[in-house]
This record gives sequence, C-alpha cells and structure tokens, in this order.
Amino acid sequence: MVSLPDIERALHRLYIAAPGASLRREERKKTLELAGMMKEIDRIVSAAREKRPWRMIDAAAGKAYVGLLAAELVLARKGRAGRLVLIERDGARAAACRRAAACVHAPRVDISVRQSDVADASAWPSEPDLVVALHACGPASDEVIRQSVACRARRLLLVPCCTSKQVAAAQIADRWMEDLGLPRHAEIRRRFVQAVVDGERTLVLEAAGYETVVLPFVPPTVTPHNLLWRARRVGEPRRMAEAAKKLARLRGAGEASHV
Repeated sequence: MVSLPDIERALHRLYIAAPGASLRREERKKTLELAGMMKEIDRIVSAAREKRPWRMIDAAAGKAYVGLLAAELVLARKGRAGRLVLIERDGARAAACRRAAACVHAPRVDISVRQSDVADASAWPSEPDLVVALHACGPASDEVIRQSVACRARRLLLVPCCTSKQVAAAQIADRWMEDLGLPRHAEIRRRFVQAVVDGERTLVLEAAGYETVVLPFVPPTVTPHNLLWRARRVGEPRRMAEAAKKLARLRGAGEASHV
C-alpha cells in the first residue's frame, strides 16, 4: 500500500528537490487526493492477471502527479514494466512533466509527454489498460470520457473538477431550470446543474459499455470535487441499451424544454 510519507517524499524529489525547501500547504493537502488515487490504481494493477507491460494514460495531466507517482510507487514496486503517456496541452506544464519524468525511479516504465489537447484523438494510444484524470476542468472531463471510449480503454479513473457553461450537460440543466420554474438561488442552481452533469457523464460511459461506479475518493473537507468515476469496460449489451435509452431521454428532455 502506498503511504502518505511515500507520496510526500516522491513529490518533494520530483517537483521541488531544493535543500531546505518543503511542500506547501496545498501540496500536502494534495497528497490526500493522490493517496486516494494510488489506492485505486494499486487495486487495479494488483488484480490484473496478465503480466505484460502495463499501458497507462494520464489525461489533462497538469504536472502529472498521478501518472508519475503511479509509475514509481505502484508499477515499479510491483516489478511491472509499462508505458505511461502524459497528455497536457499547456507548454509550461508539459515541460514540467518532462523534467519530473526524468527523475522518476521506474526504470522499466517508458514515459512520454504529448503536448496536446485531450480532444485530439491522435494523442491517445489505442486500448490502454487504464486512463486516469485528476481534476479535469469543465469540458475536459467530457473529452476524457469521449476519448477513453474511442480508444477502447479498459478502465478509467476520472475525477472531474469545476463545471463551466461550456459543458454540454450544464446547458441542458439550465434549460430544465427555466422549464421547471426552479428558483435562481446560486446554491440550488449549482446543485441541480451538477446532478444533471454527473448523471449525463455516467450514462455516456454506461451506454458505451462501461460498468461505472461513482463514489467519493476523499472527504469533502479535502476538496469539494471529491467524486471519482470508476469505470470498467465490460460491453454488456442489455445494460448498454438501457443506458442509451436513458441518455437519449435526458438529452431529449433538455432539448424539449428549450422548444
């Protein structure tokens, strides 16, 4: 099991590595989220029966905390070879990923950084064993889902972040609010919109053949964006058909309310 001290030491070495410097308060708080993600990744890798090289994508990677720590603290510790692809569109962050990747202690894991938007299908290798995305903002979470389905990822661990007006399901929710006559109080609006967005994302995965569980991976005191989508591709036709009907009804109701 990956411990908090393990994560703190790795973060310090990969991203700070300055004598006398220490992790900032927000970075120490981040270790709790990373511990939750490492627990999930460790469980998935440990359960894998095939011992071939592990294929993993860290999408909308930011500084690639999840992917790089998984390479060192999960794959390397288990003696697993593998390939890790980090997808990050921001040039400065992509450069930070490359610097940190050079310091990772995982000699049997090939790590590459692709500076690209997650919506660019060419950046995604086909059929990875696992896609991870921690705090993909706004529509980036929907793109992670879309591309994970398109590249036939076996598993997905997704933690969405903020929900913006650019998220398609949020626009559906806005139209519903008008049709239902719900009050415009900010907190009521936020919760309603988020419920529709979360439901739509879950149905998209299930309609594509993914058995999906949504659960908190850390307490809300750590981050308000604490829901994890744990999805596994099973391709069960009846479940897919049922989810597709529900998804069409959800989207259709949103369109109908706008007419």
